[in-house]
Amino acid sequence: MTAAMPTVRPILLVEDNPDDEYLTLRALRRGHLANPVMVARSGDEALRQVFGPSPLPCVVLLDLKLPKVSGLEVLRQIRSSDRARLLPVVILTSSSEDRDMIESYSLGANSYVRKPVNIDEFTEAVRQLGLYWALISELPPTLL
Repeated sequence: MTAAMPTVRPILLVEDNPDDEYLTLRALRRGHLANPVMVARSGDEALRQVFGPSPLPCVVLLDLKLPKVSGLEVLRQIRSSDRARLLPVVILTSSSEDRDMIESYSLGANSYVRKPVNIDEFTEAVRQLGLYWALISELPPTLL
């Protein structure tokens, strides 16, 4: 008897800047991940994807400065939900405000990554994030 292959769960990228979206998707592809990437371009779209009928993603890469619903509010709602409260959320932002970092960690972010200005550094940072959260890190059984 062979064991069932685990389901490849998607990565949810929440990003409203088309250039950053393109660079992030390109970096994740360069990591050769099997995970599909869902993109939400606003905070309310991200919440619909997390709380909709589809399976939870393996990780959320969340920008803070979003239209309609801020990234911090998205994080707040994820952490207050029984369904998604253990879902890994990585803040991926260009914000250099200390208060954004403190608030993100206070609300339960798993990691806070500032987007490097240099394209090569940005690509490598996102590639490593994708590899870590999609392949190396283990999800709690309640999320599987």
